[in-house]
Amino acid sequence: MTKTMLLENLGLDERLSREQALSLIDLADIQPLLDAAARRRDAAHGGIVSYSRKVFIPLTQLCRDVCHYCTFAHPPRRGEKAFLTREEVLAIAEAGKKAGCKEALFTLGDKPELRYRIARDELRALGHETTLSYLAEVADLVLRETGLLPHVNPGLLTDEDFAALRPVSISQGIMLESTSERLCAKGGAHHGSPDKVPAARLDTIRRAGKHAVPFTSGILIGIGETREERIDSLLALRDLNDAYGHIQEIIVQNFRPKPGTRMANVEAPPVDDYLWTIAVARLIFEPEMNIQAPPNLSPGALKQLVQAGINDWGGVSPVTPDHVNPEAPWPHLRELAAATKAAGKDLTERLAIYPAHARHPLRWVDANVRKPFYDLIDADGWPRTDLWCPGRADPLPSADVDLVRGRIPVSGATQVQTILEKALGGKPLGETEIVRLFRARGDEFTAVCRAADDLRRSVNGDVVSYVVTRNINYTNICYFKCQFCAFSKGKLSENLRGKPYDIGMDEVARRVQEAWDRGASEVCMQGGIHPSYTGQKYLEISAAVKEAVPDMHLHAFSPLEVWQGARTLGISVAEFLADLKAAGLKTLPGTAAEILDDEVRALLCADKINTDEWLQVMRTAHGLGFRSTATIMFGHIDRYEHWARHLIRVRDLQMGTGGFTEFVPLPFVHMEAPIYLKGRSRPGPTFRESILMHAVARLALHPHITNIQASWVKLGPDGVRQCLDAGVNDLGGTLMDESISRSAGASHGQEMTPQRMEEIIRSCGRLPRQRNTLYGNAPTHLRERSFAAARQPQPADSAVILRSACAE
Repeated sequence: MTKTMLLENLGLDERLSREQALSLIDLADIQPLLDAAARRRDAAHGGIVSYSRKVFIPLTQLCRDVCHYCTFAHPPRRGEKAFLTREEVLAIAEAGKKAGCKEALFTLGDKPELRYRIARDELRALGHETTLSYLAEVADLVLRETGLLPHVNPGLLTDEDFAALRPVSISQGIMLESTSERLCAKGGAHHGSPDKVPAARLDTIRRAGKHAVPFTSGILIGIGETREERIDSLLALRDLNDAYGHIQEIIVQNFRPKPGTRMANVEAPPVDDYLWTIAVARLIFEPEMNIQAPPNLSPGALKQLVQAGINDWGGVSPVTPDHVNPEAPWPHLRELAAATKAAGKDLTERLAIYPAHARHPLRWVDANVRKPFYDLIDADGWPRTDLWCPGRADPLPSADVDLVRGRIPVSGATQVQTILEKALGGKPLGETEIVRLFRARGDEFTAVCRAADDLRRSVNGDVVSYVVTRNINYTNICYFKCQFCAFSKGKLSENLRGKPYDIGMDEVARRVQEAWDRGASEVCMQGGIHPSYTGQKYLEISAAVKEAVPDMHLHAFSPLEVWQGARTLGISVAEFLADLKAAGLKTLPGTAAEILDDEVRALLCADKINTDEWLQVMRTAHGLGFRSTATIMFGHIDRYEHWARHLIRVRDLQMGTGGFTEFVPLPFVHMEAPIYLKGRSRPGPTFRESILMHAVARLALHPHITNIQASWVKLGPDGVRQCLDAGVNDLGGTLMDESISRSAGASHGQEMTPQRMEEIIRSCGRLPRQRNTLYGNAPTHLRERSFAAARQPQPADSAVILRSACAE
């Protein structure tokens, strides 16, 4: 097989063997190699090239090594301190934070205290014996005081060193540079540098894997190594990553001669040689590996570097110079974005930990780092791009708002467009396809929103519906320990703000009658699972509603309440549902679903019903003639894969039963949620993700669920307006008494009057329709009554029958 045939026939997931890579050493025409590398990069990374916005903190420039190309490390200088002080470190970090940086890159020489007395003396004055001990302290200081995520490059490390540095850094790194022992011999670039011995560096990289540290490594080319030695160096890194999965990026860095060094007269590697090495690195590793080239070291060849297969530029600082290569200034981010665009890619910011590792923080992120880490990321492991959070009265991010109804993309066929065509044709999307839609940004985001809105128009027209309803949460005492819930109270749950209560049947009846008098066609009833409740309680509630107002539609009891009620009575779910139906229950809310994936539920709501049990309750209810809603509560510890599985499970059940009336995305409100306050979750979905959940749901559930609802409590009036341009045709209920989201810290009010609902709908050029629970038109007399009714305050505490939160 010729070399060209090898490259053309190499599968996207097939990695070069050593023999195959060696056969490419004397490749005369490198274009087929570059093309193969670019194809592999595109298959895994699509149209983006990433970078990390960092601030560079040179803790010390003393080093016991004497690499013959380095100008960063130098001997002690008169009048110059060996180490930055704590105050200097913090000042640099604060400047970086003010400039929008999220990474604090600590770079330093290797163990200078082993060579220089001044290093030992300054460390002693700082209260430390070693450079690594001081590094751990100042990294922790930056993490705590600024929220920047430290990335440390401290040289060779022991197991004890990793144990000390992992809790104060998001990631670490050491350049392998080369496995060539020749370079350590006299006359070689690494002669006199004990920390550059290849076996020692490989041992440190292996230990990093053992300690589950997201790790950066790579090779330095042009320092006297051969192409064969480059290949062997890359293969050594591949073997370590195969064993531990911890190497998140491979840097291919080109040597540049620096005045004042022993290698000042050595020529830099030609551009074609650099491109050859990048492309071979791409093909040696799996497609998902991140291959990086520093942009400041090849300022005239950025387009060529992209064409050779890179997908990352590394850390770029808007504040500090590249202290390792001070002669090579960082390109301005606008210039880098333009150069990346000229190469056909979009520049996208990442964190110091790459998304693939960031999606699995329980494995890759130390517990001490998770709080600031969670605050910075979205559900796919990329940085949040704005400060908006569900439930807060934050201004909407203008950039994403503009994209919701942005221009129609004019590019040719893309993966996203292919998926959209499939969805619009009513063909079921798979998990990978749905995840790809959730990853849409820029023009792709616009395309998804536009497709969802076009589908909404074809299915629902320009009518937007809502229902006049009253929420009645009959108790906030609960013995379940859902980590997202700020509503439940009592000694067996998270003890949060607000008084515990358990209202009696007289109060239930009074609220139902009041709702009817104000034009409500429905009461929605859910509550905590009180320790004293059995299924009989739910039967009593149903009877109380029916007796108070026989024509009121009772929409009540989540699958959790149904499951628990049946269990406490010792009967089947089907029997209990039949009893509830006889007692007056009409439809079920699709809450307690959260995320229908047990990987998430095991951490989010471990003692709740699992995915199969939730689906079983709904399947049984639909089989008995009940209709229900379906919900998703997203944006906490979940990933796009979980969202996709949830949608597929809801869709598949609907295909079998047809029982769901609508799908309701519920963005996680974090402010008072226990899991967030403990530093174990993200602060809800981003605005882009919130909009996409509605749009993707419209597409993924088509044609089986035709109503997509937006929650004004979570998103606010401005937020739901945007959703109306992304596939939504329903704004839910007026609520009257909303307490669950308010308990979590939401600030969008407890009631939305019919007048206000219709004002919002008309402001979007849509036609309002007041509906009933099953999407028929609301009776005329109730509609008229709902508009005439004066807004009533919540019942005073004296009107509510309270019971002890300590009831057994």
